[in-house]
Amino acid sequence: MRPDVRAFGVGGPRLRAAGLEALYPAEDLNVMGFAEVVPRIPRILEVLRGLRRAAEARRPRVALLVDSPDFNLRLARHLKRLGVKVIYYVSPMIWAWRRGRARKIAKVVDRMLCILPFEERFYEGTGVSARFVGHPFAERALPGDAASYRLALGLPEGRIVVALLPGSRRSEIARIFPPMLEAAERIRTLHPDVQFVVPVAPTLSEEALRPALSLHPGLDVRLVAGRADESVGASDAALVKSGTSTLETALMNRPMVVVYKMAWFTYWIARLLVHMSHFALVNILAGRTVVPELLQQEASPERMAAEIERLLADPGARRAQLDGLAEVRRSLGEPGAARRVAEEIDGALP
Repeated sequence: MRPDVRAFGVGGPRLRAAGLEALYPAEDLNVMGFAEVVPRIPRILEVLRGLRRAAEARRPRVALLVDSPDFNLRLARHLKRLGVKVIYYVSPMIWAWRRGRARKIAKVVDRMLCILPFEERFYEGTGVSARFVGHPFAERALPGDAASYRLALGLPEGRIVVALLPGSRRSEIARIFPPMLEAAERIRTLHPDVQFVVPVAPTLSEEALRPALSLHPGLDVRLVAGRADESVGASDAALVKSGTSTLETALMNRPMVVVYKMAWFTYWIARLLVHMSHFALVNILAGRTVVPELLQQEASPERMAAEIERLLADPGARRAQLDGLAEVRRSLGEPGAARRVAEEIDGALP
């Protein structure tokens, strides 16, 4: 649309490869949770100040701010003072907590682009100009059968395969991966030939997972660099850390159990602030319980193993979940989200 457009800011490897002039790597901001963010505050504030100075010096026509509300809404306030048009992509989850933020958003954001279907309706009457552009995952093709993914990953045929997705941050690996492996031991008791596959996030190395794995030498665990979709596609069921990966698993049409453990201080604060009946994105989109959710002490090895076994052994439970996941896929809108975002930016440029 705009071959001469130039962009600067914060970005990860793929955005940098696409031509972004990265003043700071996105990895500097890759942290979540109240307890976890505290030691990173000095660096986060340093990045925020640097972006403000760059905006003052370069005076961009448009700013595209993606997610990260605690950071980006502060930046948006400064950009508005400079007269920069602010487009915000991926709405903050203010429908879950801090609903009063809508008034603040209306003052500093010119256009809110939503990826969840109910968010556009949520903003009605708040003064925020919002549009549901569809979810980026709606672009994904329908998954193939498990056999094709097992062949691609070199996994043997005829064995039960369970995918373990413990997260992409070291703090998540430390809290979630050990009980997942203990659950895997219990699953192996019932299914001695079970194969486990773990996609290693690009933000991690295999070495980050080795200490926990060394405590379970009897488990047959295959580590795969990236290739999360194929790892899930090869599975009969998956244990999945809560977050975007639950939606990715849903789009692969594989039954799952969603788990999450956070620092107890973070959990205590979240209980005070967040008022939702579900925490798994799949269930939020469905508006009901489609997949089991295990949070904090409920995310025990015993519960994880029991829920996975139910999905492996009970055809009715398996079919009911898969029907719900198909419903979630339909809710994501039509393909073309990225182009609709680009059109919004194009329309905002002179």
